[in-house]
Amino acid sequence: MPTVGFVSLGCPKAASDAEQILTRLRTEGYEISGSYKGADLVVVNTCGFIDAAVEESLDAIGEALAENGKVIVTGCLGAKKDAAGNDVVRAAHPKVLAVTGPHALQEVMAAVHLHLPPRLPNEHDPFLDLVPPQGIRLTPDHYAYLKISEGCNHRCTFCIIPSLRGDLVSRPIGEVLREAEVLAAAGVRELLVISQDTSAYGVDVKYRTGFWGGRPVKTRLYELCSELGKLGLWVRLHYVYPYPSVDDLIPLMAEGKILPYLDVPFQHASQRILKLMKRPASSEKVLERIAAWRRVVPDLTIRSTFITGFPGETEAEFNELLDFLDEAQLDRVGAFSYSPVDGATANALPGALPEGLREERKARLLRHQEDISTQRLERKIGRRIKVLVDEIDEDGAIARSEGDAPDVDGLVYITDGHDLEIGEFAEVSVVDCDVHDLYAALTPAD
Repeated sequence: MPTVGFVSLGCPKAASDAEQILTRLRTEGYEISGSYKGADLVVVNTCGFIDAAVEESLDAIGEALAENGKVIVTGCLGAKKDAAGNDVVRAAHPKVLAVTGPHALQEVMAAVHLHLPPRLPNEHDPFLDLVPPQGIRLTPDHYAYLKISEGCNHRCTFCIIPSLRGDLVSRPIGEVLREAEVLAAAGVRELLVISQDTSAYGVDVKYRTGFWGGRPVKTRLYELCSELGKLGLWVRLHYVYPYPSVDDLIPLMAEGKILPYLDVPFQHASQRILKLMKRPASSEKVLERIAAWRRVVPDLTIRSTFITGFPGETEAEFNELLDFLDEAQLDRVGAFSYSPVDGATANALPGALPEGLREERKARLLRHQEDISTQRLERKIGRRIKVLVDEIDEDGAIARSEGDAPDVDGLVYITDGHDLEIGEFAEVSVVDCDVHDLYAALTPAD
């Protein structure tokens, strides 16, 4: 059988692209190899957002070439050019067989067909070619990413995603809901809704009416969440900008139709810095909006990311960000020191800060947030909460609460959870916490 090795790097959107490619490969009868030596060629799915990701991707391509020799490159780095307009991948690795950009399923398959033709039609083996209805997934069986759109219409000055992935293209709502239904039927218990700008779903098609189950449904986030909420799964929203339209989703959380969780990339608190970043919703009254959300859903979990050391950021503006954290009381916070990515317009802004200062401010922000995150978790001690089990080991079960997304948030350690099963929901009593994680027991303490 023709055999393909696969290396996937980058964000959940890139992982979703990889799942589509892997599914098509298996559908066409290709075997997937777990090693370079067992593969006839290797596909490397890359990331090209920041310098560290570019370096990691180029290293992975180099390793695949050294170990196998026949390499096809796809993903964001494949669409990236250097200052002279040359293809970054081919400049570093001229021996690759083909290079495509992100979400390029047809182009990747065409390259695979050219360099490793599929079996002839009369060689079809229904047992080997069988692909599950939900396709090939890179996540565990009990949760899955549901990508609802590609690209982004915003032009944030620190970001090059639109130049790599293009403008916003929303998937038809019927297609998205059909995928969600198939995943639910396959045993998925949690859907992680992702895109570059989840709040903008449907904007590009003017919220066109689609059809689902014979009914008209608008291509809009509220309607999508309402329908997903009928599947009986955990539905978790990522990359949600704080537009007024998000207010409409809060009642769905209060009714238990979607999880009381929002991943909102605020990036900063200073209005001047936000305008320099050209952030969407930069003029929104964020603190008022957060307070209003929590009046309706007191247990709402909000995670966010911030950039420290943006060009021109003063000490006073950084302190404004720390004050924002004190007032916003966010549950989870990630931080990045500003990185001058090739092609980002922010690189031309005056007032570039030394790398040491950018990193020092990031460390200070994270230290500042630690007390806030710990206090938010301490409020759960003594309460019964629902969790989803991710892993069983010799110490018990490792799970996540409604406030914990996989890979980016905390965990719930259940010391007497040895008899639980992966993918099972359970009710536990929280007995302790640290900065990031909860500790719980199935049986409440006397």
